[in-house]
Amino acid sequence: MPCFNAARYVRAAVDSVLGQTWREVELIVVDDGSTDGSLEALRAISDPRLRVIAQANRGQCAASNRGYREATGGLIKFFDADDVMAPEMIALQVARLAGRTDAIAMGEWKRFHGDAPDQEPFPRLPMYRDCPPAEWLVQEWANARPMMQCGLWLIPRSIIDAHGLWDERLSLINDFEYFSRLLLGASEILYTPGARMHYRSGLAGSLSSRKSRAAVESALLSLLLGTQHLLKVCDTPEARASCATLLQDFEFTYYPEHPDLRARARARVAELGGSKLEPDGPPGFQKLRRLVGWRLARRAQRYAEAIGLNRAARKIS
Repeated sequence: MPCFNAARYVRAAVDSVLGQTWREVELIVVDDGSTDGSLEALRAISDPRLRVIAQANRGQCAASNRGYREATGGLIKFFDADDVMAPEMIALQVARLAGRTDAIAMGEWKRFHGDAPDQEPFPRLPMYRDCPPAEWLVQEWANARPMMQCGLWLIPRSIIDAHGLWDERLSLINDFEYFSRLLLGASEILYTPGARMHYRSGLAGSLSSRKSRAAVESALLSLLLGTQHLLKVCDTPEARASCATLLQDFEFTYYPEHPDLRARARARVAELGGSKLEPDGPPGFQKLRRLVGWRLARRAQRYAEAIGLNRAARKIS
């Protein structure tokens, strides 16, 4: 569990791991140079199964790699310091693997905001199925919104040893590249019904919210590397179309900023045969793009956001 300035949430994340019905848990939290009291909060927790390691700030990937190198378990789960797992998650995934070291167990997830998970039912998603990894990736990438968050997976150590650690060049969407690589190193994805995690969203300053030049460069590199991993083992028309869709979404997401990075994404989309993906956005954006095209509509959306409107629709409807 890498931790950077998560003092408000890390105790809940740690408690959810140490409270697992599967008691043979070794939790290694690597505090990555926090300045908000996270390290002090962690050191106040007394449990022999918890180890807290402090290091200077080097980024989430470096902290995850440090934790892995310190770990001794044969099954590995990476988990964020602001998420929460249900008490049976690990036990169910261990049982689903049933001793296999060639497969990765996948859990279920639900987004939440605020201080505690809500009690709404978990949605049934198309991604929940046993599947060969390449086939699963092709299908999940086809809508440009794959969920590959680190807490979903329980991974035999042998797969990580064979296919490597986190790429420390990456920050934004680093999990896309990493789990593309790891999943393709397994023979099967095993869906585990009831193995649930709550994914905290909407945090100011979170890694997923960063829009700096370095973060956007990381996002593009992660997409290029992850799609390359897939095409090395599955260079079919369907795979190329799914890879193109992800890169087309990069263009839609970051327009009109970073023109050089978007040009690289567009060039790769063309190499892959193009994409039929339509840009997403709020209702006002969708209404305006039918009149003036998506680029002008996106500029209007960005302007509306910049002056404090929650949705471009309020400005342009």
